[in-house]
Amino acid sequence: MIGVIGGETCSPAEGEAAFAVGRELAARGHTLVCGGRGGVMREACRGARSEDGVTVGILPGDDRTDMNEFVTVPIVTGIGFARNTMIPRTADALVAVGGRYGTLSEIAFALIAGKPVVTMGSWDLTLPDGATAPLVPCDDAGAAIDACERLAAGAS
Repeated sequence: MIGVIGGETCSPAEGEAAFAVGRELAARGHTLVCGGRGGVMREACRGARSEDGVTVGILPGDDRTDMNEFVTVPIVTGIGFARNTMIPRTADALVAVGGRYGTLSEIAFALIAGKPVVTMGSWDLTLPDGATAPLVPCDDAGAAIDACERLAAGAS
């Protein structure tokens, strides 16, 4: 399972990147896990479904009415933003496309859990001691999924 995280709203470029990531991961037989709503999540799901992929949406609300139309497996949590802890724990690796503070929290939870995070136009983090957080920047969907596959295999 590969997580795709990013903003609930996104720029056209972020949407295109998310679609390409979703399409690429489904074409390689991976299941997509995300927050199941709009923006980057919707575009990644749309890309995965274009290749008949499975999309898991871990939803923050109390029912499925918030999920985007491309989620095939909705998981209703009723826990709001606390669901940001579940996406990184469920995924074997994550791709962050753009994003804001919610994405930053998911990146942090992924790093705490020892899960690899690949970024496409997302956060670049420096720790207080000056060390750089172990994020892997990529320019395109193929490279992002290559990195996820390589890093998830090494993390197992």
